[in-house]
Formats: sequence, C-alpha cells, structure tokens
Amino acid sequence: MEDLNKLIKVRIEKLKELEENGINPYPPGFEKTHFSSDILGDFTQSEGEEVNISGRLVAVRLMGKAAFAHIRDDKGKIQIFLRKDDIGEKQYALFKICDIGDIIGVNGKVFKTKTGEISVQVFDYQLLSKNIRPLPIVKEEVTEEGDTVVHDAFADKEMRYRQRYVDLIVNPEIKDVFIKRAGIMRFIRNFLDERDFLEVETPVLQPIYGGAAARPFVTHHNTLDMPLYLRIANELYLKRLIVGGFDRVYEFAKDFRNEGMDRFHNPEFTQIEFYVAYKDYIWMMSFVEEMISKLAEFVHGSMILEFNDQKINFTVPWKRMTMYQSIKEYTGVDISGMQEDELRKVAKDLKVEIGKEMGAGKIIDEIFGEHVEPRLIDPTFITDYPLEMSPLAKKHRDNPAIVERFELIVGGKELCNAFSELNDPLDQRRRFEDQAKLRAQGDDEALVMDEDFLRALEYGMPPTAGIGIGIDRLTMLLTGQSSIRDVIFFPQMRPEK
Repeated sequence: MEDLNKLIKVRIEKLKELEENGINPYPPGFEKTHFSSDILGDFTQSEGEEVNISGRLVAVRLMGKAAFAHIRDDKGKIQIFLRKDDIGEKQYALFKICDIGDIIGVNGKVFKTKTGEISVQVFDYQLLSKNIRPLPIVKEEVTEEGDTVVHDAFADKEMRYRQRYVDLIVNPEIKDVFIKRAGIMRFIRNFLDERDFLEVETPVLQPIYGGAAARPFVTHHNTLDMPLYLRIANELYLKRLIVGGFDRVYEFAKDFRNEGMDRFHNPEFTQIEFYVAYKDYIWMMSFVEEMISKLAEFVHGSMILEFNDQKINFTVPWKRMTMYQSIKEYTGVDISGMQEDELRKVAKDLKVEIGKEMGAGKIIDEIFGEHVEPRLIDPTFITDYPLEMSPLAKKHRDNPAIVERFELIVGGKELCNAFSELNDPLDQRRRFEDQAKLRAQGDDEALVMDEDFLRALEYGMPPTAGIGIGIDRLTMLLTGQSSIRDVIFFPQMRPEK
C-alpha cells in the first residue's frame, strides 16, 4: 500500500505540472471520428485518411525523438506513432510524462509500419483524463512454442467482481460476455415483439410480495408509514394485466430475494416473465423450445455448445418427463401417491437433508434437486408437479393431485418455470390458505395472502400460460460461465475489509 501511495503521489505531481503548463487534464469532450475497428477493419479504405480517435493508453515505448503507443477504445486496440517533428517539442515533452491508464484523443493519418502494423501517425493529441491510480500491469510472454503466458494478471476473482471497472480495463475480453448478454435480451425481446407481445412495467415496490416461494427484502415508506417489499417476482401483476384484457404481455424485471448467495444465486437478479391468454403449459413448452433453440443457434451458430466440460445439444424436440417419472428413473423409487411420512423415509434412505417444517411438496423438491436435476444435461422438460409445490398453477386436467407445470432443466440447473395459470379464484384462495398453514409451521418462504389479486381473479381471467426465465442463468449457459457473478456487472459482495 505504501508503494501504491508513492505512485499516486508522483502522478498527482504530474497533474500539477500539466496544469502549470496551461493544460486542462479533464477537458469536457473530444470530437471522435473513428473507432479502432473502423481503421483496422478495412485498411484499403482507411489508408492515408485523417482520423480522430481516442482511448486509454495501455502501452508506451519511447525512443528518443519518437514513440509508439497503443490505445484501447470501446472496439479494440490500435497503435499510434508520435514524432517530435510532427507534434512539436513541447507537446512531445508533455507526452513523455503521460502514464499507462491516461485517456487521450489524437488526430492523425492512417498508415502501415515497416513491420506491417496498421497505425495512426499523430499530428496532434489531447489529454482527456489523467490517470491517478496506476492500473495493474498485465505482462504477456510468447513462449518458443508460440503460446502466450500472462504474468501479473488482474485475476483475483473477488477483486475483479468488486472492481469491475478495473477488470474491464485490464481484461477486455470479458466485455464479450456482457455484449452477448445484451444480445440475448435483444433476441428475446424481438422474438416476442414479432409475435404480438406487449412489453410492460410493473411495480418493484409492492405492498404484498408474491409470485414465488422466497423471502423478501423489506423497506419502509415514510409518507404512507407502511412497509413495502422489493418484488420477488412480477407474476401476480402481469396476470392482473391479463385480467384487464391484454392477451400477451412480458417484462424484463429486476427481482430481489433475501436468500443465500452461491454461484447460481445473487440477491438481485434479472428474469423475463411472459403470459399468453387462451394457451396452456403444453403450448408454452413448444413455444419456449423454439425460442431458446433459435437463441442458442443465434449466439453460437450451432445447436451444440460446451458448458462445464459437457456438450449440450439444443436440437429439438427436447426430452419431456414428469417429475415422478424422473425421480423413479434416477433413484429407482416410485414416490407417486406417497404421504408426507413415507416421503420423509424415502428422503432419509436417499440421504437427502430435509427440515421439520417442510411439507410433502418441499420434500419431493429436495429429492429431485439432489438426485435428478444435476444429471439433466441436455434440455429436458420436467412436467406435472405435485399440487403442494405449485400454489399458483392450475390442477392437471386428468389428475387433481398434480398441476400443469413444467421446468426446463439444462446443464443440471433450472432455466425456466411455467404453468397453466390457476384462474379459479376459489381454488386460489384455498391454496393461499394452505400456504398460510405452511408459514405457521415455520416455512418463511410460503406465499402470503393477496386479497387484491384474488379480487382480480374474481372478475375473470381467461385460460393463460405463463413462464419465468432467468436471464442470468441463461447467459451463464450460453457464454460458458460457471458463476452468476461472471455475468452480472456488479454482483452483491460482502463489505470490503
């Protein structure tokens, strides 16, 4: 830390020297005409052209009366060449006190060096932002075998997540993950818009939280003197819009759940939910199958991708099996029709840890999560869940003990959750009451009663299919990242020591 403070002090002295020479080290703007990629992309078009480019200095090589440097902009990296004869003695002297990390703008002409590197010969330059805190220096060495070895990389995971701005500067390749994330969301938005969906917005602050089994974050509204909750899902509000007469709605939502953090969970996360009137979960399976398979091909140019050293094949059709079938296939135990005490014995025999507060549905979910989900690598629809697990889903048309629900499992993790939505207000009230009993038993993730939502259902909601898709997990899958923190710019972290 002492060495760092000394370096910062030296750079502050350089800042003062610049100001004493009448140079504003933080001017208001710069007229940029080209990105590095514009120049490097087609040299035959750009050769000899006058350009204005800007970016961060990432390398400088001084050679007496001339200097080579590299600047990095939003689109890549390009070499610049400065000569004292071109820019004048004073400007060249001031450039010599520039540091790695400074942001500059240059005016010059595109040419190619004797070694064949496309560059910009500088006729004028301007300091746009003086760097005070030195960047971590990443050194690269090319071995005799032609392999590139990186030394002193900014590689500490916690530091990279905590200081994402530094991570983006010194590890620019990670930008590709976030560019792909934006492309994934844009693809989904276009896919839905082309099919007559309406993008909507619903409240983030809610007087009653609902739509999922989760603990909320609680805040307080001073003027109304009442508690409010950060939404855990946007489901109940989107279904209110179906009641109101919109047949196809969707929302990209920031949702918040006050739960543990691991490589698949962040307390703040992004999902898309969409709802379609007059459809059911069978229709929704085919719709999602089409959308995500096309999305995988869009991102990778192929239906087959690698994730966690496994190949995942998105070629349709995808496998479909009921939850009970899947548990029987992977454990050898048929749990259909079992009561809670029997399920507890099965869980014990299968070495699945369960809590006393868990009802039958939660126990089944724990068995599935322990013994089935991690083994489902290719896209697989798990359908027809126990009634106790799904208080917002419609009872199955052929068996009232289960509901019309599916989850899409890919790479061993849930990606989507969908229902034929429950639109019977009396049944929905009974389900809420059952959830209240579970809450009384100690299940603090059970749903709470929402009288306004029940009132909306009483006005009549058409048959509806609905789904939620985790954008963070989808991005992890399609970009090959093993942690949710690698696809969120600023993941939640413990306080810095």
